Amino acid sequence: MFQLNDSFSKATGQFAEVAANVNRLALANAEKAFGLHLAALEENLQATFAFAGELMEARDLDAMKTLWPKGLQVARTNVERSLGATQEVIAHTLKTHEELGALAKRQFELASAQFRDEADKPGKAGAKAPK
Repeated sequence: MFQLNDSFSKATGQFAEVAANVNRLALANAEKAFGLHLAALEENLQATFAFAGELMEARDLDAMKTLWPKGLQVARTNVERSLGATQEVIAHTLKTHEELGALAKRQFELASAQFRDEADKPGKAGAKAPK
């Protein structure tokens, strides 16, 4: 009975440790993604409001014609910045998934080794027993 409790206690402790590591990795990934998107959004808003300020100061059609290319450039830069942030998030997420895969692989290997050790114990004990 004691051996069963000890095995269960070890398994529970290992599960808790792995769950904490998975949660840590997932939270770090979410934090990084949120930070990247927030930074891109902040820069986009600053550029857009700066352009809107210039647009408000335009008094005639000629001024509007000169602002048209600048408005297109601001929009293009905003899209590029957003896509760049998204690409960084995807790259970081892939890295996080690789880390999670490595963690799972280590756990399967550890569980397999423990299972083999437990399975070998009765065989070794039986071999030592007198016939």
